Amino acid sequence: MTRISGRIVTPDAVVRGHLDSGGGRITAIVPDDSAGDDVIVPGFVDLHCHGGGGHTFTTGSAEAARGAAAFHLRHGTTTILASLVSSPFELMRSAVQEYRPLIDEGVLAGIHFEGPYLSAVRCGAQNPEYLRDPAMAEITELVKTGEGAVRMMTVAPELPGALEAITYLSDSGVLAAIGHTDATYDQTHAGVAAGATVATHLFNGMRPPHHREPGPVVGLLSSTAVVELIADNIHLHPGMLAFAARDAGPGRSVLVTDAMDATGMPDGQYELGGQEVVVADRVARLAHNGSIAGSTLTMDVALRNAVAAGLPLVDAAAMASTTPARLLGLSDRLGALVPGLRADVVVLSADLALKSVFRAGEQVRQP
Repeated sequence: MTRISGRIVTPDAVVRGHLDSGGGRITAIVPDDSAGDDVIVPGFVDLHCHGGGGHTFTTGSAEAARGAAAFHLRHGTTTILASLVSSPFELMRSAVQEYRPLIDEGVLAGIHFEGPYLSAVRCGAQNPEYLRDPAMAEITELVKTGEGAVRMMTVAPELPGALEAITYLSDSGVLAAIGHTDATYDQTHAGVAAGATVATHLFNGMRPPHHREPGPVVGLLSSTAVVELIADNIHLHPGMLAFAARDAGPGRSVLVTDAMDATGMPDGQYELGGQEVVVADRVARLAHNGSIAGSTLTMDVALRNAVAAGLPLVDAAAMASTTPARLLGLSDRLGALVPGLRADVVVLSADLALKSVFRAGEQVRQP
């Protein structure tokens, strides 16, 4: 049996006491007012991550993917989707084949294709060379050959064929996400009506809100979609993060990193989707036009930033773990500190600095 003590963040409250685990699962939460001040939260679930620790998910390399997942695991992400960027179809197909064994092994929870079916006007750091309208032949081949490997795909709903693609993805058990879009408010709602359930990094890569054309941001907040929020204080002002999270609520908000391979690495030159990226003072930007190119964020920092922005700790933990686990259909197995679920646990100090990580009850070796 393993016992971890402190202030335990359950789905409903913060309980001072002991968390016991055995056989890879949480066995009990025992209240004890004498327990210490460490903060105990569920292992993080990151739906949107391109890499970290010098390793990338975007090239379809299984070796690189294993390294990126291991880096983020050390920062508390016990469940992760491998996010690619807009790419040629051949790379997308090979990534499905390469990552399938890692998914079977539990290193990855699946694949997120962020593109290439995105708006050229709102492409951000996506490589415009690879952008194209949704191609059903490509999408169906990826989903069918993946046999469950493809878990999410981001689509701009205003593109020709997008609503058909969104409906197919939804019917196939794949999360259809709206992002990198110049859609109107009505086009956004049409995407949700077709089956989209996620907003890819809300605000970023989207037509800005206007009082006469609310656009995708207000369209998504006013819908049933779950909104991704990059809590690095760069993509979003803390006040905007708090506003969106409070508007949507913890059951419809998720923290994501959108991290690239430069995460945890020195400033310098990197690459994303075939484009040069320069990282300076934590901020990653395309070399040729200065567009923000992913982040250098880890989920432990995202949680800390969300709390610093004024969100309650219980809500921030739900956004970092419970809500994304539910989206992936994994809430019966992980994503909360509840007896019977997998013992994925992150131990933080009183000021929310990372101390240790457990996955299925086993402590993760820190670097």
